[in-house]
Amino acid sequence: MRDSGEMSSQPISRFPLVPAEDLPPDLRDRFAEVAGASGFLPHVFAALAWRPAEARAFFALHDALMDKDTPGLSQADREVVVVATSAANDCLYCVVAHGALVRIRARDRYLADQVAVDWRKAPLPARLHAVVEVAVRLAVAPVTVVPADLDALRAHGLTEDDVWDVGAIVSLFALSNRLMHWAAVPPNEEFHLMGRVPRS
Repeated sequence: MRDSGEMSSQPISRFPLVPAEDLPPDLRDRFAEVAGASGFLPHVFAALAWRPAEARAFFALHDALMDKDTPGLSQADREVVVVATSAANDCLYCVVAHGALVRIRARDRYLADQVAVDWRKAPLPARLHAVVEVAVRLAVAPVTVVPADLDALRAHGLTEDDVWDVGAIVSLFALSNRLMHWAAVPPNEEFHLMGRVPRS
């Protein structure tokens, strides 16, 4: 049985961690803002901080792709894509962290778990089911994705920007999934309860 302190005692990364006071000012400010908004600093921030240029680039691309609602892809939809593809890539950190965001943004306590275990049986609208089906194939068998798959997304009402975003989100999180494996980054304990219990 897991001791209550066992998870929190796990190292955050196999690589060096930078004390907050030693971060470049822009990253220090960003990390403080994130911690202030959520009540904790997600481990991905600490794990990437020792490579500041890459951390900046990663978070800039993340924000550009994930922090928007468009006609074909809401923020909740985008998080569902992350959970499904991260589960296909066996990335515990991203499934748990983005599962919490699905619960919050979709206002659904169950959807993230259903998508992570078997997205095919999850109660997704036809449009999002089509998106996830192509996204998971791009994540694990990219050669199987053909022009007709992109046309099918357009037929579901996705714009050209939306279709691009699907591929870009899958690609960014393929990077994230592999880096989280490489550095052995565990999910923060706080993620497990987010969207399940009222925030204190």
